[in-house]
Amino acid sequence: MNPGDRVRVERGGTTNEGVVLPSSTSDHIVLKLDGGYNIGIDREAASVDVLETDVHDIDDEGEPDDGEVSEIEFGDDLPTISLISTGGTIASTVDYRTGAVTAQFDAEDVLRAVPDLAGRANYRGRVVANILSENMTPAVWRDLAEAVHEEIEAGADGVVVMHGTDTMQYTASALAFMLDTPVPVVFTGSQRSADRPSSDNVMNAVCAVEAATADRAEVLVCMHASSSDDACALHRATRVRKNHTSRRDAFETVGADPIGEVDYDAETVSFRRDGPDRGAADLGVAPDLETSVELVKFTPGLNPAALDHLDDAAGVVIEGTGLGHVATDWIDRIEELVESGTVVAMTSQCLEGRVCDRVYDTGRDLLDAGVVEAGDTLPETATAKLMWVLANRGDPTAAMAESLAGELQPRSVPWT
Repeated sequence: MNPGDRVRVERGGTTNEGVVLPSSTSDHIVLKLDGGYNIGIDREAASVDVLETDVHDIDDEGEPDDGEVSEIEFGDDLPTISLISTGGTIASTVDYRTGAVTAQFDAEDVLRAVPDLAGRANYRGRVVANILSENMTPAVWRDLAEAVHEEIEAGADGVVVMHGTDTMQYTASALAFMLDTPVPVVFTGSQRSADRPSSDNVMNAVCAVEAATADRAEVLVCMHASSSDDACALHRATRVRKNHTSRRDAFETVGADPIGEVDYDAETVSFRRDGPDRGAADLGVAPDLETSVELVKFTPGLNPAALDHLDDAAGVVIEGTGLGHVATDWIDRIEELVESGTVVAMTSQCLEGRVCDRVYDTGRDLLDAGVVEAGDTLPETATAKLMWVLANRGDPTAAMAESLAGELQPRSVPWT
């Protein structure tokens, strides 16, 4: 029995037929079922009948080589798109030791897995990390920003970053602050892995490449616009949020429609609002971050002692209630943090609408304590922003009230 053979496996009274796939362990048989799903079966006490050999030609090349850079060209007249992989579901398979999804493929593997990408551009493949996004760190944000900068400097006409969806909004917003880019930088991922029939990886990857060849030069997130396979939405990196655990259209622009859309069938890219044009900005990168920043969610009854571990923090972002409030017994503790040099920025759990601490007494007391209003900046975006301004701006308090990458709107109304 070899990868590519069609087999029937019986174990524990259950029979499955499918094509043998490479396995990460000799203890398990991996089958691709006719319905498209993959399963893992413990070899112990399993009975295997080979029904047909070499049904499919399957390469078993083992683990990818981190750091490998590859180039694939289709024509001199095509743009060059850099595909940068950080891992995540769009570049993952199933680990049949545990039954869980694990990141395994590098950027070139993704290109081979999505043949629809062929002929749209010439590609450079690069691996920055090979992790699921819950393991993402600010250190990887820095590495990624520098890699994107290097790829554009080397002549890339656009960059597609493949990233796990769970923390994509953090990374995308961080790069929006760290990079000045003359070309599109497009984040994409998938909610469902490639072995599932309902996977969104192909459409998202294709639409991201289309967006990366467009004339809008900023950091964007490209994901399904609806549950159908007809279009992908383009979101500004600093205004997007993952608002569903598993839907393919989980990402939404908060407070407005997405800034653009990629029509999958027509292969066209359109934008609803003005933005930076391709080539308008000079390439630059400011990757330094102050990582001693914490995001704290206030909840009713939470003891102010919960802030004690923040005594040495350079910055704190608070998700307050409503217009940006916390319990009155928090205010003295927050003032102590501010007086010790910690920048404390207030956001709202409401997500839509802006913080205004001038309406109620609690808000006015917070302002007197030195809290900075972050307007309608999303809490996750505010966290990445505060890390960046603490390392790159002489007056981080003033910078938190300034819109640096489209994160802060002058008024909380839908963009026009």
